[in-house]
Amino acid sequence: MAALLILSHLATLLNSSLAVRKLLGTQTNIGTEFIRTSCGTTTDPGLCMTTFSGYASEIQASPKLLARTALSVSLNTTRSASTVIVKLSKSHGLKPKEIAAIRDCVEELKDSVDELKRACDEMGSGGGKSFELRMSAIQTWVSAALTDEDTCMDGFSGKYVNGNLKTTVRRQIVKVAHLTSIALAFVSHYAAHP
Repeated sequence: MAALLILSHLATLLNSSLAVRKLLGTQTNIGTEFIRTSCGTTTDPGLCMTTFSGYASEIQASPKLLARTALSVSLNTTRSASTVIVKLSKSHGLKPKEIAAIRDCVEELKDSVDELKRACDEMGSGGGKSFELRMSAIQTWVSAALTDEDTCMDGFSGKYVNGNLKTTVRRQIVKVAHLTSIALAFVSHYAAHP
């Protein structure tokens, strides 16, 4: 009799465990499909899917969580790019114009980080302003960050910049700009469909 009770209890636990796994798997699938659909509307669906699919179980099908995550990822990536470019500024043998371009770029990225941080903070706050005003402010800051990132690249457009330096900076800034553009698309979608 005791063995039968133990077997019954184990079967119940096994079924519960399978149900939880199935539920979590379904939630991840819903999140993954939501992210795939959302990424399909961006300027770089491949980068978008690669970047955000790992967040599927957290995001589920929430435009707000997707926008918040995209802002956070963009902020962190911009910070990392800034660090790489600051290290480049300490390279030996740079020409004065290259040093000036790097310094200008670092300043632009600092502004971009500040604007993305403000956008993240505003996205996380719930009080004070109306939803429309908050979303408008966030869109403005993210747009400004995108402009800063583009301006950073302007300093590297001349022939006076070493090709390797230009390639390294471009690789960093293009990724940052694409992720910021994706974040802006997700914020704009959320603002239009809360």
